[in-house]
Amino acid sequence: MAAEVSHSWRTYKGMSSDNIKGLVLALSSSAFIGASFIVKKKGLKKAGASGIRAGVGGYSYLYEPLWWVGMITMIVGEIANFAAYAFAPAILVTPLGALSIIISAVLAHIILKEKLHIFGILGCALCVVGSTTIVLHAPQEREIESVKEVWDLATEPGFLLYAALVLTAVFVLVFHYIPQYGQTHIMVYIGVCSLVGSLSVMSVKALGIALKLTLSGMNQLIFPQTWTFTVVVITCVITQMNYLNKALDTFNTAVVSPIYYVMFTSLTILASVIMFKDWDRQSPTQIVTEMCGFVTILSGTFLLHKTKDMVDGLSTSPSMRLLKHTDEEDGFGMEAIPLRRQDSSRSP
Repeated sequence: MAAEVSHSWRTYKGMSSDNIKGLVLALSSSAFIGASFIVKKKGLKKAGASGIRAGVGGYSYLYEPLWWVGMITMIVGEIANFAAYAFAPAILVTPLGALSIIISAVLAHIILKEKLHIFGILGCALCVVGSTTIVLHAPQEREIESVKEVWDLATEPGFLLYAALVLTAVFVLVFHYIPQYGQTHIMVYIGVCSLVGSLSVMSVKALGIALKLTLSGMNQLIFPQTWTFTVVVITCVITQMNYLNKALDTFNTAVVSPIYYVMFTSLTILASVIMFKDWDRQSPTQIVTEMCGFVTILSGTFLLHKTKDMVDGLSTSPSMRLLKHTDEEDGFGMEAIPLRRQDSSRSP
């Protein structure tokens, strides 16, 4: 036992400086992004009170200053997240997004009056424990000396197949399922965000590595691969923001956040394992421990999700779960899906 403890301590002390930088940046990112969910939600609701809501195709939120405050906060968080991927592997950085769920749930309880139950607090604790487990057993960052190496990894058959499957699924969701089920099934909007997000993270990591190498004296801006990754990042981020806005405006914030986290993180880890082969540099014990940490985080997000359906110890029906996404203080009351359809049918 003493030998195992000593070995674990040596492993922790051996955490690379790059991984530590990535860890600090990822924690900062979670704080900003968690807060941005709440600020943007307030902006969306305020804009929806005087214009067409984002959930039904409106863009009045673009004229709402509060929404822009939330967007700027999210951009700061995303910049920190962007930098984190340049220093640490996705398996370390991405699961730490669970901390943004904790911040989002607590602020939703305080500001949006979305009740956080005792089991929600337990869910937060599980997220912290799972995140700590992953941090202590994360793989070291892969040594890369040129953006061309990342391009070679991205064009291997395994990752090309993954990318093709993702793009196919996104097109099916956007053109077939969203017109029919976007207002009633939360998984449709979040599915698009998560699938596109897994590709954007891989491109963000590639671009981050290119910028890091450029700043260290090895100019990567002369390579077309760098600009290709840049175009992919911009396209994916715009797509994510569009459908995330729709999800936030249509469904409860504390439901959107954990489901988005679970899907996005799972797909990102899968993409990273395929592209960067993170697990090739780890022992089976480390991989199993990381997965246990990830499952612990999933358990925490599940609790946070389920406790939003509980009122004084009782569960609400599935239909009430989906209909509830605003509070009475903003003048919307219980804005049910049938009511939204009725309102839209009266519009000229």
